[in-house]
Amino acid sequence: MTAPKFDTDFREKLDQLFLWRRDVRHFRSTPLPEGMIDDLLDITCLSPSVGNSQTWRFVRVLSPERRSALVHHVDAHKHTASRAYEGSQRAHYDRLRLHGLDAAPEVLAVFCDEMSAAGQGLGCKTMPETLCWSVIAAIQTLWLAARARGIGMGWVSILDPALMNSLLDVPREWRFVALLCLGYPTDESDTPELARHGWQERLPSTLTRFIR
Repeated sequence: MTAPKFDTDFREKLDQLFLWRRDVRHFRSTPLPEGMIDDLLDITCLSPSVGNSQTWRFVRVLSPERRSALVHHVDAHKHTASRAYEGSQRAHYDRLRLHGLDAAPEVLAVFCDEMSAAGQGLGCKTMPETLCWSVIAAIQTLWLAARARGIGMGWVSILDPALMNSLLDVPREWRFVALLCLGYPTDESDTPELARHGWQERLPSTLTRFIR
């Protein structure tokens, strides 16, 4: 099979996709089309992984009771995390919306199966953390694939990862990586929400480049 040629128009649109990928917190209640999650995960599973181990495990949260438990858990952790800030910064933090679990049509939890025999240990015997890094690469693929279809995604991290396995009743040996909200955003912007709300501007890319 001959590799496709990606022309200038495609590359420009790809650049726009990267620019408009946002960490979404505000979702419309409109459900995603039937089969969309399966289609997105099929694309996601084309992601690279160390030794082709494919250790990602996606859990689709459909139970209202489990969704409610996640909302309660995350809200409690946000309240606790608020204590790390003082004065006006704490007030600013408290005003931020840090998750869309109560509104997003879809919630996915992502785990890494570090005990999987797939890949036969290639590439991760000296750096076992690459198994989880592969899962993170898959999450980025999902983020971009969703955005290309007009779907927003938000990564929720104000939680206790040690409790996720029991909250979602998944194997104990799976390592929790991410809790994700997916749905159509209430508004669109090419600027990160935390920058729009004055929490943190995007740093110039030159600050991350070094030559040794």
